[in-house]
Amino acid sequence: MSVRTYNPSVRVGNWNEDICLEEDLLKDFLGKKERGELLVQKTHNLLENILKKKELSVSTDGFVHFGDTVMIVNPGQEDIPHSLQQVEPPRPPTSLSINMDEYKMHLAQQVEAPCSLSASRILNPCARNSFVITSIDGSENGSPLRFGQPFAISTTSGYAGNLKVFSDHARFNLSAKKSRQQIIQLIDELNYLTTWQALAFHPQQRLEYEGLPVPANTKLILRHNKTGEKLIIHDKYMVRTPFGREYEVSAHTVLDSHKAEKDNNHWVLVTGNPSDDETTHFDRPIPEPSGVPKTEEAKPQPANPEVTEAKPSTS
Repeated sequence: MSVRTYNPSVRVGNWNEDICLEEDLLKDFLGKKERGELLVQKTHNLLENILKKKELSVSTDGFVHFGDTVMIVNPGQEDIPHSLQQVEPPRPPTSLSINMDEYKMHLAQQVEAPCSLSASRILNPCARNSFVITSIDGSENGSPLRFGQPFAISTTSGYAGNLKVFSDHARFNLSAKKSRQQIIQLIDELNYLTTWQALAFHPQQRLEYEGLPVPANTKLILRHNKTGEKLIIHDKYMVRTPFGREYEVSAHTVLDSHKAEKDNNHWVLVTGNPSDDETTHFDRPIPEPSGVPKTEEAKPQPANPEVTEAKPSTS
């Protein structure tokens, strides 16, 4: 095998051809640089746009409010009894995320509609998985969202495009790619097809909970207003994304033997961690049950500590 031991300036062999090839390579490099097609530019745009860190709203009263920026997280597959042999590992917690085309993700100035959604294992708040609770009935920002009250789920402003989560009855040309069920995607229009409702987690308590504020960081059901179907994550259907294989999402209801929604329909509106700017409320450890040993129980104190029992006189 011959090894090149000279450069084009030596004027040996096909020196003119070598010079032309190097000039073409330089022109091609400069052209890609101007168009932003270099790998380093694509990676930089990816980090600065779709994966840019977002700060979630912190709930001071424990409820979700209009205008809050939250993550919509499925807490994952529930524990299965040991008596049942599970072939595959349980589904981990996932967040509802924008599933943008890879080419558009690198070059587009913002997310363009229509755009699909998927359930990603990325649980760090970023432009891809942060959503805004949007009012459609005139409720002011800062007022609590209530069970049964219609609202819209919007992406954040800026690169995410302030798009709305849309769904409609499955049709031949409008359905989920793998499951062929009711589609979930983003559009740039606010209408009846982009309205949702929050339902209480327990089916038998929904009538009593209707009209009450929706608590943050607790399990609930998200129901589409028009079709009545619930937001769902599919175990068996995976979609390809620039970030790997992720779970498909659609609008469909799966019930167990007790007529209650399965864990595929469970969602949590995750807010920011009030004690740490870097994490979310979903990352907070579960508090241990507090209890004081009987030997260290405090003795009962009188109602008025200034009044003490008089001691008998020794005189």
